[in-house]
Amino acid sequence: MAASKGNLGIDPAGGEPTAQILRLDPSWQQACLALDQRALNGLWTQEQWRRELDDPRRLCIGLVRPDALMGVACGWLVADELHITAVAVDPDRRRSGHGGLLLQALLQRARQHGAVHATLEVASDNVAALALYAKAGFRTAGTRSGYYSDGRDALIQWCRIPSAPIPTSAV
Repeated sequence: MAASKGNLGIDPAGGEPTAQILRLDPSWQQACLALDQRALNGLWTQEQWRRELDDPRRLCIGLVRPDALMGVACGWLVADELHITAVAVDPDRRRSGHGGLLLQALLQRARQHGAVHATLEVASDNVAALALYAKAGFRTAGTRSGYYSDGRDALIQWCRIPSAPIPTSAV
């Protein structure tokens, strides 16, 4: 699971070992599952992660240091759209711009694959995620009542993916 050469090297927190954004493959399944447990309270099963990492129509990228998976962003490519399925950052690494960095990288890669729009569902009470998505240009288009297993509503959000990369310094 070591980060390979040729990936975008970044130093998001300054002073830490260099992190890289790279496409995740099935060798990352256990790390994704562990991060899911910590960041999303076990939203996906091992089988769901296997499918996410195996399917070539799905993009799954990670923010990786040599010793850790710090965050993930995943989505499905369907025609000219990206359906974002997960954006998660290790709880110990939140509020450092990692989520925005991952989201922008996912949008850029989707654009390279021909996507011009992106959509997602987000819990209506998830203030941090709503701010992240608003900053990236997402707008609410509707609501899915009782969408989550605990009864919370989800907001359906959409954005147009810019053709030019969005500067990561703004994230």
